[in-house]
Amino acid sequence: MSQQYLLIASRDPYGDGRTGRCYELAGQLAGEGHRVTLFLVQNGVLPARPCPASAALEGLARRGVRVAADEFSLRERGIDCGRLAAGVEAAPLELVVEALEQGAKTLWH
Repeated sequence: MSQQYLLIASRDPYGDGRTGRCYELAGQLAGEGHRVTLFLVQNGVLPARPCPASAALEGLARRGVRVAADEFSLRERGIDCGRLAAGVEAAPLELVVEALEQGAKTLWH
């Protein structure tokens, strides 16, 4: 039975190895047929811009993970919402509230 998952990543992959494990979990869950959203917030939005680290996010999007970056966090870090890596969308924080209302299983990293 397919479940809905929301994984929230607030740390950048440059200084925290656990971020990569969060990405791996998102890919694994999607591979098992679950609906998965990876929501990037705070410094977690840094790889949302086109850069070498964004390749992992692009790969997740190709595997069916919805990759969304918090609009406010993007603006705070001077990242243009219109120039994100392939497969990454800018989204308001309300996305998290809606997922919680829908009963998504949530993990915050």
